[in-house]
Amino acid sequence: MNLEITKALKALLSEPQKIVIIPHKNPDGDAIGSTLGLWHYLRGIGQEAQIIVPNDFPKFLKWMPSSDQIINFEWDTTKAKALIKQATVIFTLDFNHLGRIGQLQPLLEEAQAKFVMIDHHQAPADYAEITYSDVSMSSTCEMVYNVIEGLEGTDHITPDLAISLYTGIMTDTGSFKYASTTSRTHKVVAQLIEKGAKNTKAHNKVYDTNTPSRLHLLGCALKNMVIMEDFATAYITLSQEELDTYQYKKGDTEGFVNYGLTLDGIVFAVIFIENKEEGIIKISFRSEGDFSVNEFARAHFNGGGHTNAAGGRSELPMAETVALFKSLLANYKDHLKA
Repeated sequence: MNLEITKALKALLSEPQKIVIIPHKNPDGDAIGSTLGLWHYLRGIGQEAQIIVPNDFPKFLKWMPSSDQIINFEWDTTKAKALIKQATVIFTLDFNHLGRIGQLQPLLEEAQAKFVMIDHHQAPADYAEITYSDVSMSSTCEMVYNVIEGLEGTDHITPDLAISLYTGIMTDTGSFKYASTTSRTHKVVAQLIEKGAKNTKAHNKVYDTNTPSRLHLLGCALKNMVIMEDFATAYITLSQEELDTYQYKKGDTEGFVNYGLTLDGIVFAVIFIENKEEGIIKISFRSEGDFSVNEFARAHFNGGGHTNAAGGRSELPMAETVALFKSLLANYKDHLKA
């Protein structure tokens, strides 16, 4: 975080503000961890702050300290609208385009508050007065730590704040195995553990609280996996019927796409998940090496993200979506090399 951003944030927070913190729709560990981490810090320095999520988040994140204070826009729309209207500052975390927040988009477009963006995805929009964007960062949680450090606020890092940021870094780095995990990331994590983050607790709560139905759904997903050796690609499909059969709950498919990359010789892994309620096929892309799934998702599936992790969507039926995907691979064969 550069000196200009630091000075701007110090000036902004030198006076009492009414602050709203918002992550992207379908918030993941980094989104919830970063918003909670920032919320704990802002409250700790005497600021008035609230977190509003566009929709619900997975059960395996609801153990996080003060997660019960998060306002769900879909469940408490009137209160959320009032808070956004009254806000003097709105922090947007872990996304960089207002199209990522669903029904909240028009409310934020009309809001009179000053906007602060903290995000590590590619191609940020320019809606914020203060933009801290860095695609080299492991996670938005690491960036929130940098903000706190830049504001000389590390003395305000409580165990609750520390474990919030630790959890987001842990999940967004694939338990510290992705290429975005740097020596700096490990130094930040070490500081968070020293501040009271119980790392074993975070791992257990996120990864070791499976239900039988989720494991059966994983079995279904792996059975559906198709391996295309000529393109070093593996993809999984999950229909709405299959999700219903295994009592799908939000977050149950988290991480399924990564199983494709555990196969020797596979550099591109994809999962297609039908969502009949929204009328779309939700798609997650993962890759190893230099193949940019961000560019692939942006070019073909109305999405984007990082070089090695991105999301997208299709309004075609499942069979047509998969057929389109397979037809595109020939154009990338030279780039898909193990």
